[in-house]
Amino acid sequence: MRRPCKHSKKKHDLFECLPDDLLVLILSKLSSTASSPSDFINIILTCKRLNRLGLHRLVLSKAASKLFAIKPKNWSEYAHSFLKHCANAGNVDACYTLGMIRFYCLKNRGSGLSLMAKAAMKLHAPALYSLAVIQFNGSGGSKRDKDLRAGVALSARASLLGHIDALRELGHCLQDGYGVRQNVTEGRRLLVQANVRELAYVLRAVAPSRCYETSLLTWRALRCQRNNNNNNAVVACPLLSDYGYNVAAPEVQPANWFLREWFESGKGKLEEGLRLCAHIGCGRPETRPHEFRRCSVCGKVNYCSRGCQALDWKLRHKMECSPVEMYDGGVDGEDEFVVPNDAV
Repeated sequence: MRRPCKHSKKKHDLFECLPDDLLVLILSKLSSTASSPSDFINIILTCKRLNRLGLHRLVLSKAASKLFAIKPKNWSEYAHSFLKHCANAGNVDACYTLGMIRFYCLKNRGSGLSLMAKAAMKLHAPALYSLAVIQFNGSGGSKRDKDLRAGVALSARASLLGHIDALRELGHCLQDGYGVRQNVTEGRRLLVQANVRELAYVLRAVAPSRCYETSLLTWRALRCQRNNNNNNAVVACPLLSDYGYNVAAPEVQPANWFLREWFESGKGKLEEGLRLCAHIGCGRPETRPHEFRRCSVCGKVNYCSRGCQALDWKLRHKMECSPVEMYDGGVDGEDEFVVPNDAV
């Protein structure tokens, strides 16, 4: 704690009288509630003292995931160093974000896996699910490196922590007998449960807290905004829930947005023959040719997981998918995803 200012006739800055531990507490609150990186960075760049205290271990450990929503165009050694400092301070969101960036963008597979595993051991659900996707695909290795049973186990652990995509993935695995003994009934139950969780998440996001219970009973109050210039057609809510109502797409993790923008902006280049997952909210790239599975009907899109395929089917591909006469069912060594059943 800094010594209090001595009383003197000269004017002094009251800010300098604040003890360090109080400023650390304030900065910790700021880092945990920041909605963007600029909210925090603009503060710590104000003066040397705030810059020094802003890098305090307690402040970095409390940082929220939105603080790591760095755009690829702003990626630099400073951004890399900041994420590394947060990860070293024990911030699980920083471990996950930096792990994804290193594994997929910087192609530092070992370090990326290590950081994601560090977050997963602290029960970080997105990290558990990302490791499951890597195991399902054998990402970073060969097709022989797939471990379907490990992927199922990781998906199950993430689903218990409330991760909707992991729950949907587990349901499809049980329904298809993929990496686990087939159990169609249990698989369908988990898929319905995933849809219920997804709908509940959207309701909490769009309904004001004071009228949440009323909104559950009044479905019409949750209708999407309509475009008056297009005969009241529904806009900006492309995800059709399985209950017949239009709801917003789930929030995308900052790490996934970073991956997609990294490759689509040209900051990172995919090797010839490699593709991105077709689900707009994923951003994962292939690490070897034909790693992802194609749609069995049109053969035009590919997905890193069954969960991404099911989400993209409801978002857009259901309206775009059509059989192609020239499509022969894929190439040798490439697997396919069967079109989802709308009932689940």
